[in-house]
Amino acid sequence: MGLSLVPPVAEATRPTVVESVSPGRRVWERFKRQRLGYYSLLILASMLAISLLAELLSNDKPLLARYDGHWYVPIVQTLSEADLGGELLTEADYHDPFVQQQLTAPGNFALFTFNRWGYKAMNYFPETPHPAPPSASNWLGTDIIGRDVAARLFYAFRLSVLFGLALTVSGVLIGVALGALQGYFGGRVDLVTQRLIEIWGALPELYLLIIFASFFEPSLLLVFVLLSAFGWISLSDYVRAEFLRNRQLEYVTAARAMGLTNLQIIWRHVLPNSLTPVITFLPFRMSAAIMALTSLDFLGLGVPPPTPSLGELLAQGKTYLYAWWISVPTFFVLVITLLLLTFIGEALRTALDTRVRDSAAAAS
Repeated sequence: MGLSLVPPVAEATRPTVVESVSPGRRVWERFKRQRLGYYSLLILASMLAISLLAELLSNDKPLLARYDGHWYVPIVQTLSEADLGGELLTEADYHDPFVQQQLTAPGNFALFTFNRWGYKAMNYFPETPHPAPPSASNWLGTDIIGRDVAARLFYAFRLSVLFGLALTVSGVLIGVALGALQGYFGGRVDLVTQRLIEIWGALPELYLLIIFASFFEPSLLLVFVLLSAFGWISLSDYVRAEFLRNRQLEYVTAARAMGLTNLQIIWRHVLPNSLTPVITFLPFRMSAAIMALTSLDFLGLGVPPPTPSLGELLAQGKTYLYAWWISVPTFFVLVITLLLLTFIGEALRTALDTRVRDSAAAAS
């Protein structure tokens, strides 16, 4: 029997299969370790998800009703008082004592929402003059014309967050596109575009809002368009700087040598490595968008009535200082929202910071 001259392979020298983790997954794991930012994201997402169901949770119309043997869905149907046994052909007021008596009669039924007020519904039967303090009927009281503060605050939070998200997305798309164009091509393209951006950024944004508000009917779309026209400028500078740095690196030169087009190089190689400042600033840009809408509504230049707005509620609280139930809850909701976004932004910044990653790797 011959002897083998090949030494046995030690267990320690055998190749092992290492599970690869994508860079995005590693960033997410580092973000989850930032407990304050991670739980802030969960809280804000939960608040937004609940507010998206505002019509099912706070509405002056019943979710489901049965009258005289017929079933109705008043939340999506318009019923007149005559449909419920009355004489008027106008839309039924479900807080009217007659309508309530009809719906609670034997054989009839009505399923109301958690808060029985919508953001436009007025309390025509107040116990005290408006603005009325909190009561069993209006949990956070009413505003100056009798609308439920809790309902308007609920809807206003949803409007502010969705507006902030939309404005952030539009600013990112425009800022990244122009910043990438300047940074990648450089030269005259960068010079001319930068001068045009400086001229555009020098225009007085508030004055333009006042001018357009005098020519056009105020609307959420008008505010969105005007703020989107200026909200991308600061972000484009960061993207431009990242592209100017990354376009000189070896992998871009190799991609050019392989025959890739400029669009392919930007989309596949340069852009993914230039998004760190974009992702880091997203929560802060969203905070700025919410504050911009709130400030414009506070000045009367934002959304038209009866659209629910945090700024409009704060303006009422300023006018009627004794009505603390208007200003205090609104201020609390605004501060909590901005704090959550700030905590999320700080956690993202830490998760994407290369110095933090290097120190963590050295410690391990």
